Amino acid sequence: MPRSPPSADTPGWPEPSTEARAHSERVVAHIARRIVDAGGWIPFADYMGAALYAPGLGYYVAGTRKFGGDGDFVTAPEMSALYGRAVAAQLAEVLTHVPGEVIELGPGTGRMAVDVLIALAARAVLPHRYLLLEVSPDLRERQRELLRREAPALLPRVEWIDVLPKCWRGAIVGNEVLDAVSPHLVVRKGGDWHERGVALAAGRLALVDRPLPQGALRSAAIARFPPHGDYASEINPAAQALVASLAQRCDAGVLLLIDYGFPAAEYYHPQRSAGTLMAHYRHRALADPLLLPGLADLTAHVDFTAIASAGVASGMNVAGFTTQARFLLNCGLLDLLAQAGDPGSAAYLREANAVQKLLSPAEMGELFKVLALTRGIEAPLLGFRDGDHTHRL
Repeated sequence: MPRSPPSADTPGWPEPSTEARAHSERVVAHIARRIVDAGGWIPFADYMGAALYAPGLGYYVAGTRKFGGDGDFVTAPEMSALYGRAVAAQLAEVLTHVPGEVIELGPGTGRMAVDVLIALAARAVLPHRYLLLEVSPDLRERQRELLRREAPALLPRVEWIDVLPKCWRGAIVGNEVLDAVSPHLVVRKGGDWHERGVALAAGRLALVDRPLPQGALRSAAIARFPPHGDYASEINPAAQALVASLAQRCDAGVLLLIDYGFPAAEYYHPQRSAGTLMAHYRHRALADPLLLPGLADLTAHVDFTAIASAGVASGMNVAGFTTQARFLLNCGLLDLLAQAGDPGSAAYLREANAVQKLLSPAEMGELFKVLALTRGIEAPLLGFRDGDHTHRL
């Protein structure tokens, strides 16, 4: 049976509990069986998919705490209710033009759903239904409990779904969703093309490169990578396929995608020669993607040019692309902060600190981007009325 990866040597890295490590060993065993069944090697995309989503085992479905101070990361909705209220301002504008439903992809703890629903109710622009696409039974229960506790009157409007609807009208929101869609890793070494995958070496999981044949993946890498030198990065056809599917199912409305990433020219910059893939464990970024499968999150930045192109090819229009900071400012985040109470109060200072992190170029303000794809909406969108960077895609 394969052994778990060794412990990280990062100073201060918290060792998992005996129970957690045993869970990771079960995930390793599951992945090892997949490798053997596949003939000794699987693409990294298959490894990441199993580590994150294997039924009952994967990071996002096995019930471990992921969000907040005791988890592995903190998302924007967890930082302040003002974030969800600002997003709600954009959704309210869309729902005024296209009455329908709101679908939230990967809703985490349910924090954004609560804040958005309360804000939309205050604006008297509630969707017909608020649908949560969630694969984790544990997170579903946490979401339901939060809604029951903080927005009980709105709970009857909320439904949980397992798959995308065949047709949707209104709005879809994906906050930090695309970064968790498994990419392929492509490597150019000495002018030769390889795909990086996972194999077994001396009883451990190991990254192993194999020659990359002619095909769509190699063609995409040739088109996007800088023309010279050794280079490794991610190509994510699955993320593009997801957006294409969402676009094809759209009757009318907006697909709002919020994530960290870059336009293609910045993503595949010559100086970014090792790609963007990272593992996250207990608020620490780790370079080894094979560390503690099932316990560590795995993410890669989003190529927003590829995502926008997938949406346009499937019949939607790019209605805006900007930084998170500019989007939130356009949606009235500072006005919402001004309503948070006495500027000298502890509550106000907590909100102001969160807003600073959401907006600061040194925090989330510049790295995170917002892309809006629309169908059947001609009016400019609130969140992109100032500082639209669509020309950079």
